[in-house]
Amino acid sequence: MKKKLLTLTMTGAIILGGTSISSPIVNAVGNGPNYGGNETVNTSILTTYQEMVDFLEKQEAKQDQMELEVIGQTMQGRDIHLVKYLFNPDNPTVLFLTQQHGNEQLTTEGALEFIKHLGTGKTKGVLENVNVLVLPMLNADGAMGDVDISLDDYIADGDRHLTRYNKVGEDLNRDHIDKIYPETQALHENVLQAYNIDYMIDLHHQGAQRVINDDELVSGSILYPTSPNADAEVLENSKRLGAVVYDAIDSKGWGHIGKYVGGTAETIGRNGIAVEYGISTLLFEMRGMSDHYRENYVLGQKSNGYLIKQTITTLDAAVRAIADGSINEKDISFWDTLPEQTTRDTE
Repeated sequence: MKKKLLTLTMTGAIILGGTSISSPIVNAVGNGPNYGGNETVNTSILTTYQEMVDFLEKQEAKQDQMELEVIGQTMQGRDIHLVKYLFNPDNPTVLFLTQQHGNEQLTTEGALEFIKHLGTGKTKGVLENVNVLVLPMLNADGAMGDVDISLDDYIADGDRHLTRYNKVGEDLNRDHIDKIYPETQALHENVLQAYNIDYMIDLHHQGAQRVINDDELVSGSILYPTSPNADAEVLENSKRLGAVVYDAIDSKGWGHIGKYVGGTAETIGRNGIAVEYGISTLLFEMRGMSDHYRENYVLGQKSNGYLIKQTITTLDAAVRAIADGSINEKDISFWDTLPEQTTRDTE
């Protein structure tokens, strides 16, 4: 993977259980530069679909515990890949899902970096106690801008535009009941129904100008399943997963997490997957997108590093808490006071 993104935008260091992962120094809590028309938003530094595939195949060859599976194809015929670390079928299993929306790619960059470091040996003793599944790019057609809708008004420089939607302009994260599209069919039939999954974090991006009641920009927001049909135990464990993520990010000093305001529809992955499969789910919406047609949704390049860092921190904290069982002791009372995010009136 040649990507400049993981080298040029990261200058500090983050430690994952002894593993040093390069990342930026962030000087303001929750803040990173906005796109204001003067700062480059360059999609050419993002990992392309083929670069991702090459990277995953190289990591599979290097890592004894890693297995790469093709679970299906996109509407344009691109293979959809699942990364698997399955040490013991009796262990709890966590799924990390990225890029249901093709223009929300920094979580994918973080997931790829996390996969690389799972193979370093620094996580010894962790993977023996938890099964990890990573689906790093569900909507590859949208990520490559290979769609049948116009992207002429999208904001970015580089070799391609990225879009939220699939080939025919539909939102995959509204397809978790009917399962019309091959991408969601592959996810459900060959992942959710094929593996005994206990937890899932669905990683997205949101508009850049989200704030909570102190008027500070959030670095992201989280939410458990809000369908009234979600089982009570599933809901409680979802909230515990949220507590793991919140504590990990909040303790760093550069994160600023709000509560996402989301609906109850089971067409949405966070809700539908929790209800249908009894999986405890957490939505994490990172701040800003890599490409969009609305200026106040897009972040400039200098924000890339800390959002990737936030993704890596999230995945690492979840894996470790599930592996050692500490997730079962997490206090979920913080949800009662976690402020809901909103949008700045001036934006």
